[in-house]
Amino acid sequence: MDFGYPRPQLQRKHWQCLNGPWRFCWDDEGRCASPNDIADWPLEIQVPYPPEATASGIGDRGFHKICWYERDVDIAPGNDRVILRFGAVDYQAKVWVNGSLAATHEGGHTPFAADITRMLSADGRQRITVQVMDDPHELTKPRGKQDWQLEPHSIWYPRTTGIWQTVWVERVGRIYVDKIRWTPKVEGYMIGFEARIVGDELGDDLSVEVELSHGERLLARDRYRVVQHEVDRFVVLSDPGIDDYRNELLWSPERPTLIDARIRLLAGEQVLDEFSSYTALRSVTILRDRFMLNGRPYTLRMVLDQGYWPDTLLAAPNDAALKKDVELAKAMGFNGVRKHQKIEDPRYLYWADRLGLLVWGEMPSPYRFTRTAIKRLIREWTEAIDRDYSHPCVIVWVPFNESWGVPDLTAIREHRHAVEALYHLTKTLDATRPVIGNDGWESSATDIIGIHDYDANLDHIRQRYGGETKTEQLFDRRRPGGRILTLDGYPHRGQPIMLTEFGGIRFIKKPEPGVKSTWGYSSAMDEETFARQYEELLHTIIHTALFSGFCYTQFADTFQEANGLLMADRTPKVSMERIAAATRISATHIPGVV
Repeated sequence: MDFGYPRPQLQRKHWQCLNGPWRFCWDDEGRCASPNDIADWPLEIQVPYPPEATASGIGDRGFHKICWYERDVDIAPGNDRVILRFGAVDYQAKVWVNGSLAATHEGGHTPFAADITRMLSADGRQRITVQVMDDPHELTKPRGKQDWQLEPHSIWYPRTTGIWQTVWVERVGRIYVDKIRWTPKVEGYMIGFEARIVGDELGDDLSVEVELSHGERLLARDRYRVVQHEVDRFVVLSDPGIDDYRNELLWSPERPTLIDARIRLLAGEQVLDEFSSYTALRSVTILRDRFMLNGRPYTLRMVLDQGYWPDTLLAAPNDAALKKDVELAKAMGFNGVRKHQKIEDPRYLYWADRLGLLVWGEMPSPYRFTRTAIKRLIREWTEAIDRDYSHPCVIVWVPFNESWGVPDLTAIREHRHAVEALYHLTKTLDATRPVIGNDGWESSATDIIGIHDYDANLDHIRQRYGGETKTEQLFDRRRPGGRILTLDGYPHRGQPIMLTEFGGIRFIKKPEPGVKSTWGYSSAMDEETFARQYEELLHTIIHTALFSGFCYTQFADTFQEANGLLMADRTPKVSMERIAAATRISATHIPGVV
């Protein structure tokens, strides 16, 4: 199971992957409060696959509130620090090392860590124990597409409990760089760099050296003094002055140019910490009714991606599977994906950065509106933005989808305030990217108007959004899905309009094992009909000047939703060349769009 380096933008040499077999047990009655209370470990699980997944070796999709993991691992103590890290554990986790509580964390999609140096046993044999609490019926936690019923229904899928991303340890010095952050600024041909330093007795002579390069070409080598445990500077690159030469360094799906970085933390001339990273020169903005990439209008051709696999659920089978999904999206002619109701594994973002695929980051929804639900959502969304801020592939943030978790936006002001608050919080945490407050309908605070419309009648689509349609008529009178597009007090202010969910054509090329019934928003009975329906629909959408981008539903079949362009195992339903030809239909007739 090769999962790659789990934190691709801060890579150190000395790390140890703890994926693989762990001892496992359920604790449905909640009788165990500490590792000492567990008398028996009847099961073995393959981490990082959740126990509901067949690949975990357990495959139990029943209702379970609590489970436990344990593993013995060789970690020799020394003069350095040892940090234990978890990519994602759903939902509440407690971690013990050799019987001592090391960490607690709430949130099923974001990472956490613990310095376990002082807990290590002198003989080098360490015991790690994890308790996970994940009430399958709790609707106030951000759960995304995880079903609360025993059998998956409608558009919800099997639950994911416990560890579902890589567990690992890394060795660092007594003083080390804990976090970094990259902020490109194309207009000034510069890249912002931030670093946070932690450790014992930080002296006055600490500095951070940043070396940026592209291939064999050195772009910059700067050294900055650490002030109050931080470095926050802009690295200014030499301006070549000629557009063609300057554009060689710009990142885009067509030319995903990454800038390699080598970071060293020094005390005088002594190296305390050293690691590799990468960044890119890339800007995303909104100008009137168009999305702008690197200062130029850019048409988004995206596909909705649920990020599930049949045998591993939310967890990826391995690093190669994540890379393949990026390659498949590009091969079908898309330049971006909307990761739907999932904070995706950082390794997916790594491959999207490296291969050139735009990503919309979307927060998994809770399904009840309570103060607890909003607090949980804010905390985890903040952690997600912090984790993924530096990835050039991430271009848009979406805190809410289709009013899930805020179902009464038209009537209850607290629900409106929640969307507005999350929009402004997101803009505060990241001022460099557009934000869609609530995608699909009932828009208020937003940089892009996202519309979800699964009408399969092409005449209706043309009448609703075609050349004769005036925007004020669209927002005042048209109600795709029976929902108003903008809330009172939030008229369309000229933002880009995108069709961010449409299609959803069901075509069953081969029945999926274990799936009792399937559905989609429309249907095709054979391969030729499916291909023709896709071609005609994409031709209509692409040649609708109102839209500055689109997102087709969906990338692959996902359990009972048989509306993917690919089967669940990623086998194409029709030829990739035919899909790509339809997806890439020229949009040059739209003024100013490339």
